[in-house]
Amino acid sequence: MKSSVVLLFCLAASLSGLAQKSPVFAPEGKAIKGYDAVAFFTDAKPVKGADSLSYKWQGVEWLFVSRKHLESFKSNPGKYAPQYGGYCAYGTSQGHKAPTEADTWTIVGDKLYFNYNGEVKKMWLKDQQPLIKKADQNWPEVMNQ
Repeated sequence: MKSSVVLLFCLAASLSGLAQKSPVFAPEGKAIKGYDAVAFFTDAKPVKGADSLSYKWQGVEWLFVSRKHLESFKSNPGKYAPQYGGYCAYGTSQGHKAPTEADTWTIVGDKLYFNYNGEVKKMWLKDQQPLIKKADQNWPEVMNQ
């Protein structure tokens, strides 16, 4: 089962990666599909931001649910922006970009991570620290794919 999940993940990631040249996961120009990056830290859940509360950073729009969240992000985007541009942390550890779903989020060491789907998140959770180390090493090259 695990090998078939990994195989399907890798296939989907390579196909989706063809369209993901940006260093930030931003379908339709909105970072992390329009979810408020700050809300993962303050509300402990995914919350869609509003188009009227946006901030352009790293070439894409980041959306927020409140002026307070917007200002927090503006003052320190590196604190709130997800690791690996919001692409799948597990995928980055394997050397490629993959899209993510908001409900796969985790915060580890005050850093935000996402995964491709729930099954991939389970694999990520089993071996998080070594996978983070590998993804950190891979990101400079993967970022430009």
